[in-house]
Order: sequence, then structure tokens, then C-alpha cells
Amino acid sequence: MSAIRAKVAGRVLGAGDRLPSIRKLAASMGVSPSTVVEAYDRLAAEGLIRARRGSGFYVSATSMPPLALTDVEPRRDRAVDPFWVSRQSLDADSATLKPGCGWLPADWMPEAALRRAFRAVARSDDSVLADYGSTRGSLALRRYLLARFAEDGIAASIDQLLLTGSGTQAADLVCRFLLRPGDTVLVDDPCYFNFRALLRAHQVKIIGVPYTPSGPEVARFEAILSAMRPRLYITNSALHNPTGATLSLQTAHRVLSAAAAHGLVIIEDDIFADLEPERSPRLAALDGLCNVIRIGSFSKTLSASVRCGYIAARADWIEHLVDLQVATSFGGPSPVATDVIAKVLAGGSYRKHMDELRQRLSRTRRDVAKKLGALGLEPWLMPRGGFFLWCRLPDGLDSAEIARAALAEDVVLAPGNVFSASQTASAFLRFNAAQSTEPRIWDVLHRALSAKRRHRDADIAAPKARRG
Repeated sequence: MSAIRAKVAGRVLGAGDRLPSIRKLAASMGVSPSTVVEAYDRLAAEGLIRARRGSGFYVSATSMPPLALTDVEPRRDRAVDPFWVSRQSLDADSATLKPGCGWLPADWMPEAALRRAFRAVARSDDSVLADYGSTRGSLALRRYLLARFAEDGIAASIDQLLLTGSGTQAADLVCRFLLRPGDTVLVDDPCYFNFRALLRAHQVKIIGVPYTPSGPEVARFEAILSAMRPRLYITNSALHNPTGATLSLQTAHRVLSAAAAHGLVIIEDDIFADLEPERSPRLAALDGLCNVIRIGSFSKTLSASVRCGYIAARADWIEHLVDLQVATSFGGPSPVATDVIAKVLAGGSYRKHMDELRQRLSRTRRDVAKKLGALGLEPWLMPRGGFFLWCRLPDGLDSAEIARAALAEDVVLAPGNVFSASQTASAFLRFNAAQSTEPRIWDVLHRALSAKRRHRDADIAAPKARRG
């Protein structure tokens, strides 16, 4: 009964869907047919399912509950639930420290350039301040993006680019376009945790592929494509979140070859592109925007408050995505937001800001890595750029326990399993180096690690004492 309820709650079974036959369900669950008969009868009495004489049992049209995303998967410890971790960072007050969050501190952003752009936009036509955005978004900003794409070797035309309300909305629109409930989607393991949260909203099956310092583990990637036939693969190529790894050219070619052989579409989230010291291989460039869709935004380098994302894809797909954006948002992103971003990007100060930001991050990553090392936490690798450090805890400690202890002292950490589809990253924490400069973080972390070591040592010593 619990298994059927979970499938209905998670939309795996929808209104009117036929349930497995009594014998088939009994065999798959290892119970007797009489047990299934009784379960079906009880569920029918509750009104969740109904019987059709000579046909079987079906989900009742009136039994579908509202979609609660926390019920789509088995309930997890809140410390490793993507929604809970996001809420802790987004809702934190100014006294809370956030070394586990995914954005830069406000004073690391180009504040002066943003203020100049806002003043200029305030003097714009009334339509910019009051009207809806056009369906494809600002032409000036799209032209700027096309010039940036050309630097990455991506030759795209203006009809292959759509601006969206945010990078997350860009991913959501593509998922709405390509996916149906029950489809299989491949993600990196570990991956950006909101990919998993978003995919839960689309009621799909999530499969993880192990991630290596040069990209997804290719042999496993190919095996999953052959066995599971996923519809979509979502990844970061540049400065992978959370590991900071960079896709190698060899891995990129093998990934694209496997994808082409199995009809797999790839979303390449390039949100960290400008944080790289030198450009690394891009799936979208190698593929030519044929079966790779590039998405991104400006929240990591310019402002997380002025929201705008983009989608670059085949022109015929963009046409359908425009309609989806109209249906779900009635037009493109805010003209105020896109005009502000366009003015900052075209104003000449943005490139200088990024040069200074990359140098500052390089110094900060080294400093934070040293402090982490003094506590016994070792980076999985030292990234070429960006602000993430994916660190292994010492002595087999559980990152969820450390995160709970830190949260009690108003420090938000990001435990490994929040990023892992297979829940195999309990020994890892992701640190945002730019958000890890406050001394109180290290005091709290030291206390949490020391307390958990003492508890672990006491648990180990207790059985020995009893044997003695």
C-alpha cells in the first residue's frame, strides 16, 4: 500500500493509470498474490484506486493529491535535502555566515557599475520602466551574448538565442519542452543540487554518473546511455559545481559521440564561464548547438538580484521555447533587468572587474584551502578558477552531522549528499571560498569537527570496554 501511495504522490502513476496486475506486483515485491489483493482492496476502500471488472485496478481521478516536492522521493534528512539547504542560505539574516552558499558576497560585485547602469535606465523611456518584456528579450543584450559566444567558438545567429527570467528558468523551460513525467534524466554525481530539485518538480527519474577531474566517467556514461536510454543530460562543463573540475577535450568528444549515438540531448550550464582564467572545451562549441543546449546567467559575476538568464539552441527549438515562456511568464525578462545588465557589460568596466575578481579568487582559494587543511579537510582538487572547494572530511566523519552542528551556531554549510543522486558523498563538504573569510567560521568548524571526533571515538571505545 505504501509503494502504491508513493507512486501516486510522486506522479509516477497518474489519474486513470492502470496498476500492475496482481501477479506481476506480487512477483516484483516478493509477496503472495493474496497480499496484493488485500492491499488493492484496502486502497479501493480508501478511494485511491478503483476496480474495473475484467480489466484490473486504476488510479482514481479524484484521488490525486497536490504535488509536494518533498514527497516525490523518499524523505531525506533535512541536512541533505536540496530544498532545505537552499532555504537556509536564501533566508539567512545578516548575522548568519554562509560558507555553503553558491554566490559571491555583495561587496565582491561591481557595485559602482551597477549603480551607474540603474541611473541610466531610470532616465530611459517610460516603456522600459512600465511595460512587459519582449518575448525574446533585449536585442542589445542578445547581440552582446552572441559576440561572447564567438569567443568560445560558438557560431550562433540571433534567432538561436532567447533571454529568460533567470538561469533556473532557462533550465526549467528546456525541461518543460523536452521531458514528460517518468522520463529518465542523467546528472553528474555529484552535481549542482538545484538540478535535482528542479527535476523532482518535473517528476522524472534521476540517474547519476560519477564525475572525475576531467568530466563524467566515460565508460559509465556510455553504459548508462545503453541501458537506461536517458532523454537528457544536465552538466556544468566549466568549473563544475560542486567539484570545480574542468571538462577535458578527450572526455568532451567521447561524451558527444555517445550522446549522438543514443539520441541524448545535453543541457550545458555555463554560468561560471567568466570565472575561468582561460577557456576550456565547451560541448556547445564542439556540437554546434545541434543537440547541446547552452544556458547561463549573470548571477555569479554581476548580480544575483538583477535576474536574467539565456538559452542558446537550434532555431526551431527556440521558437517553441518562446511560446513556453509566453505561456508561463507572459513575455521575456524584465526590460529594467536586461537594460541594466547590457549597460554594465558594454560599459567597459566589466572586463576589468572580472580580471580583478579572478585574481582575488585565486588568492582566496589558496588561503581558504590552507585553513581547511589545518583542520584536516583536503580539497578533492584545486580548481583552475571559481570559488568552490570540494573537500573530503577527515577520519570518515559525516558531513550532514557537521552541517547540523554548524547551523546551530548560525553557520550554513553544504554537506556532500545534497549534491549526490546516489547519496555516496557523505564524507564531503562544499565550501565557497569567497564566503569563508570570517574567523568565526573556522571556530565553529573546529568545534563541530572536534565534537564529532569525540563522539566517534567514544562509540569505538565502548564495545572494547565491554569486552574488557
